[in-house]
Amino acid sequence: MACPAWGSHVWVGSETGLLKGINLQKKQATNYKLGDASVSRQEAVTAMCWGDPFESEIFVGCLDGSVRLFSTEKGKFIKSQDCLGGEGPFRGLCVLDSSLVTCVESGLLKVWRDVSSENVEVQVGPGVCRMRQNPEMPHQVATGGKENCLKVWDLCQPQEPIFRAKNVRHDWLDLRVRVWERDMQFLPGSRKIVTCTGHHQVRLYDPGCPQRRPVMEITFGEYPLTALSLTPDANSVVVGSSHGDVAVFDLRQGRLLNCLKGFAGSISGIQCHPALPLVASCGLDRFLRVHHLRHKRLEHKVYLKSRLSCLLLNSREKWEDEALDPSAELEEEVKEEEDETDEIWNAMKVVVTKRKADSGAPSEKKEGEARQKIQAPKKKKKQQQHI
Repeated sequence: MACPAWGSHVWVGSETGLLKGINLQKKQATNYKLGDASVSRQEAVTAMCWGDPFESEIFVGCLDGSVRLFSTEKGKFIKSQDCLGGEGPFRGLCVLDSSLVTCVESGLLKVWRDVSSENVEVQVGPGVCRMRQNPEMPHQVATGGKENCLKVWDLCQPQEPIFRAKNVRHDWLDLRVRVWERDMQFLPGSRKIVTCTGHHQVRLYDPGCPQRRPVMEITFGEYPLTALSLTPDANSVVVGSSHGDVAVFDLRQGRLLNCLKGFAGSISGIQCHPALPLVASCGLDRFLRVHHLRHKRLEHKVYLKSRLSCLLLNSREKWEDEALDPSAELEEEVKEEEDETDEIWNAMKVVVTKRKADSGAPSEKKEGEARQKIQAPKKKKKQQQHI
């Protein structure tokens, strides 16, 4: 039985072009697709973002260059728009006011206005791996990729980036360190930006400092890091690698806090809940996993049949009570059963039986005489043995 769209806790995009809504409480997943055509890898979902602050709409970017608008209230796609331009898949989607902002792998960042003549185009450099929007200042976005250093752009004045990172110093062999920014995110309440690289590094940049190099760098594992997300307190970051390693790092002290287990493939998407200590992740092993950040335990694991590319979390605060407490329904059922049984017992009449006063006397006398007979010969035997 399919679950309604408004009851989904996690939205996941797949490489077959399907949008999947997962209700973790009922362990159900529903597939959504535009039209009645069969699934195709040419329509693979490559990027997603919320269309409004109320999370009633989702923009879904597909490999064929179209961006589709999905309504979580109606449970269907209501609009499709061709956002052709540049080459490669979408590496980022966001909404600025009432306009859609897209960025493709070739480096074309475009703001789609209502009037086509007012569209804004910016070339951010080739080999883009990710574009992220600053949630506190929506007109700012960060971009980075392979041999494309971290840049921060102001979409109101997109002629030049307002911050351009500088590569780290040469290694101990005096060789240039290659640039490969895979993912990034803005830290709330500051201008700092945390990134993960394809050379298994976590870096922290501070555009407010005179230096443009990272102010902190952490090396993790031996495999490329593919995705990251900030924890609810913004003091830590969760990163995933192409080998299925997921770890939590403290950004204040630059140390490893813990590792999350249970993965079996490359991580393609990670997102922490904005208010609860939960993190959801998906990857090429076709599983959606939800971990508890404090206890490190795997709360949910759902098999979704196809390779997954990205995800979105529902941010309502009662998400944990509804989704991660499966015993809540059982407790309610038990309480209902207990109330029913109490009513039945209270409605029953009490039957009083009369007892005979001396009914137990003869039996007690007989038992006492039998015990004396059994014990008497034992005493004699003991006396004879003693003699």
